[in-house]
Amino acid sequence: MTLRSDISNPSDAAVRGIVLFAHGSRDPLWHRPMQAVAQRVLRSTPGVAVECAYLELSTPNLASACANLLACGVGTITIVPLFLGVGKHAREDLPLLVAELRAAHPHTVFELQAAVGEDTRLIALLAEMAVERP
Repeated sequence: MTLRSDISNPSDAAVRGIVLFAHGSRDPLWHRPMQAVAQRVLRSTPGVAVECAYLELSTPNLASACANLLACGVGTITIVPLFLGVGKHAREDLPLLVAELRAAHPHTVFELQAAVGEDTRLIALLAEMAVERP
């Protein structure tokens, strides 16, 4: 389901789409953090459309999530891998999926960010959280 922030003019399509891409799980509670990130992005970024997508065990997959954004008129899609570790999925599988998207949609700009676990801001936050006392 594509989530869209408020757009002042109803004829304005969201120009930018963001896909929060995670591994996936059969457990519906597992999805809550990704959905919370999507809601926060919507509140902070006017005119953006957001989709959560999953590699396996959950829907939608990356291609379906991007198709939903394209149906909303999005011309640029940023894919944010919500992986702490940079394993095979982030290093190999995801770049192949993005290459397939670029081939299938040559007029769309697909931006692939680094996995969130590589960002020094997240590393600092996790370290800060680790030393906090309950």
